[in-house]
Amino acid sequence: MTILKAEHISYSYRTKYQTIEAVRDVSCKFDAGKMYAVTGESGSGKSTLLSMLAGLDLPQSGRIYVQGKDLAAMDRDRYRREQASVVYQAFHLFPLLTALENVMFPLELKKVKKKAAAEQAKELIRQVGLSEKTFRQFPQMMSGGEQQRVAIARALACGGNLLLADEPTGNLDTENEQHIVKLLCQQSRERNYAVIVITHNPEVARQADIILKMRDGRLVDAC
Repeated sequence: MTILKAEHISYSYRTKYQTIEAVRDVSCKFDAGKMYAVTGESGSGKSTLLSMLAGLDLPQSGRIYVQGKDLAAMDRDRYRREQASVVYQAFHLFPLLTALENVMFPLELKKVKKKAAAEQAKELIRQVGLSEKTFRQFPQMMSGGEQQRVAIARALACGGNLLLADEPTGNLDTENEQHIVKLLCQQSRERNYAVIVITHNPEVARQADIILKMRDGRLVDAC
């Protein structure tokens, strides 16, 4: 089942000296139960593409459809809260909240009662391979790999069927990188998510079901 579809989308922005065509006439689709890697050199447009797929920006031409609905006509904040979760390279955890409280946060936004939210959050933290001692730890007390796992658990707490990750292993050592990629692959299969990973790392890309390669704002290859 196709969850997300982009049709001929383009996006440009103006610097002091020139107009940058960041994404040029890109069409692609993302199905449930698969992990996608979007690759390309720095400046190729992959992060801009992710931003549009996440509803953070809208294409200046073309359309993005979420299960047949035009994303431009949707409440995009709600779309990210309930359907499309974003995991960032820099983790973006709340520094004054414990791991458990970070994962509870999106559940409480959805009006889940505190006790039920805590139980769901604990289970998600366990699912990403962290022990109970993590529940009470603040982000600065955790390693990079642990913080990224908490960020993924928080993204999963949002529910939905889309997980978008922007260079999720960029700050991690090789061992933690392998754990995170394996975890993302598992989510696509076990939860029937469409997982979209922006990466410049060929080792990460090789583990995806489908690789989309960008160059100069265009989609030049898919395999």
